[in-house]
Amino acid sequence: MSQSADAIIVGAGVIGAATAFEMAKSGRNVLSVDRNPAAGYGPTSGSCAIIRVHYSTLEGTAFAYEGYFYWRDWADYLQVDDERGLADFREVGCLVMRTAQNDYMAKHLGHCDALDIPYEIWDEDRIRQRLPIYDMTSYWPPKRLSEPGFGEPGQGHVGSAVHFPTAGYVTDPQLATHNLQRAAEANGASFLFNRRVVEILQGQGRVAGVRLDDGSEIQAPVVVNVAGPASAKLNAMAGVLDDMTITTRALRQEVVHLPSPAGYDFEANGPVISDSDIACYCRPEQGNHILVGSEDPECDPREWVDDEDYNRDFTEQWTVQAQRYGQRVPSLGIPSQARGVVDLYDVTEDWIPIYDCSQLPGFYMAIGTSGNQFKNAPIAGKLMASLVDYCEAGNDHDAAPLTMRLPRIGREIDVGFYSRRREINADSSFSVLG
Repeated sequence: MSQSADAIIVGAGVIGAATAFEMAKSGRNVLSVDRNPAAGYGPTSGSCAIIRVHYSTLEGTAFAYEGYFYWRDWADYLQVDDERGLADFREVGCLVMRTAQNDYMAKHLGHCDALDIPYEIWDEDRIRQRLPIYDMTSYWPPKRLSEPGFGEPGQGHVGSAVHFPTAGYVTDPQLATHNLQRAAEANGASFLFNRRVVEILQGQGRVAGVRLDDGSEIQAPVVVNVAGPASAKLNAMAGVLDDMTITTRALRQEVVHLPSPAGYDFEANGPVISDSDIACYCRPEQGNHILVGSEDPECDPREWVDDEDYNRDFTEQWTVQAQRYGQRVPSLGIPSQARGVVDLYDVTEDWIPIYDCSQLPGFYMAIGTSGNQFKNAPIAGKLMASLVDYCEAGNDHDAAPLTMRLPRIGREIDVGFYSRRREINADSSFSVLG
């Protein structure tokens, strides 16, 4: 059995679904293929779904600020009804602790000034007004439980933070992806679930489609790899690894869910928080819980895994993150039974994604996006649609990279910033912070 499409999107996570939506809007007959039973059922479903505007590079900051407006105006962006309702973006703001380790956010604030992104500097008193449960004692450097001095104060206090009002989180990332699927379908796209791509078809020097695990083939002149933690395997199938200086790997991560301290409603009153002093980030979670993740300090081991063969149980890392956050919140109760998420990131060497073409004409990549690109899904979809149009019109993106206008903030970016052939970006945080 064989069918055809103008473009095949491999992967129906949030960025894959956004890419399908944007490419379908441009008039292409788009078919999305995913090995999971529904859109957003892979690592997207375990995403912390934080929407923030601060990044370590100017390009990343511009991309994120552009993305914010689509989440803020979600219904207007989608222009579709969904029988399950629309995802809820809670604009609670983001508070980033200023520490010597992040140079008191000087670089980030320079990017924000260049892009007219609003922010405020909060002193310790203002932080405690919003977060009376917080103890601002410094505990740097972050440690593991087994290390001497864990839980002992460091030097001084964390005396200030940057508050970004244009930030928050999406309560249900899987629902947000379902919304994008419905929007894509309203523009003529179709989705095929519970199917694995086992071969990238080629012919006449370019991509020709895919073969699926049931033996069927789908013919298409364009294939876009948005396969998340399986992206490296798909690139190997396509034979496009040879000219890539930046690659992707699957990284195991644990996220902690903790009850809010007694007497404080973190779900109603808490912002998104990034705290490099204890190397944790957190956000409110439904049921008056707090979601706590690691900011990937040197003391936390990085566990590179096969995307289909890894430990899905909680480990000591869960307790480490919970206890680190407990340093900041002395009244925090840490339950004996671990709750949260164990899932995967798909990351590059510098944690900046690849949005690019490849050495195989017609084969494109939106990969290395896990951990810090959920918020950018709408504009990443637009970028990929523009990139496909640019290259399929005969332009050489490697020699003359696409320049794309970010319509909501009125700024142009060089899409070559996200090239598979770039040098490792020394300005990156080399962590989930981007």
